Amino acid sequence: MIMRNPYEVLEVSKNASKDEIKKAYRELAKKYHPDQYGNNPLRDLAEEKMKELNEAYDYLMKNSSSDSYSTSSYGNNTYNNGNTSDIYRSIEMAIQNGNLGFAEENLNRITTRDAEWNYLMGILNMRKGWYNEAYNNLSTACNIEPRNGKYRDAFNRLNNMNQSYREPYYNNRRRDTSMCDICATLYCLDCCCECSGGDLISCC
Repeated sequence: MIMRNPYEVLEVSKNASKDEIKKAYRELAKKYHPDQYGNNPLRDLAEEKMKELNEAYDYLMKNSSSDSYSTSSYGNNTYNNGNTSDIYRSIEMAIQNGNLGFAEENLNRITTRDAEWNYLMGILNMRKGWYNEAYNNLSTACNIEPRNGKYRDAFNRLNNMNQSYREPYYNNRRRDTSMCDICATLYCLDCCCECSGGDLISCC
């Protein structure tokens, strides 16, 4: 899908500086942020508008103001070798704001699956409740950059969550096992008593 001219989307001139682009983006983002609409039917329209604003902002911040606008490059379906730091920031903001669809779509468009990509995909999967996928992503991020505290903290949070979910199950299993042990012991004692002419557990 070919997107609109990003300068038109952000309502700035083609000669706008990056500071002017940032200012325009912030003002429009305040106006159209979906969180302002609650359960209003206009929320869907606001989400589409925010998606368009984010894509336009990402494009313009990756390219200097002197670069000419290319419809084909802006409408490309993937981000290749360019600077992805601004894209990652917008994706992280989208996850924090609950705009998971935008975050997932843009993560899937990034071809280089580096540590930050895996971290963000891990956080996204955590928000979606896909904990196995989140574990794999965050583990990969930590393996790529083992000294990154942000990645390690997220990985530890996920491990703590998994532990809290698993403990009730294993505690119940331990209780069930104990009951089985008691029943087995009583059964053995009953058999021994019957062999000796007695009856520990009366049938009638």
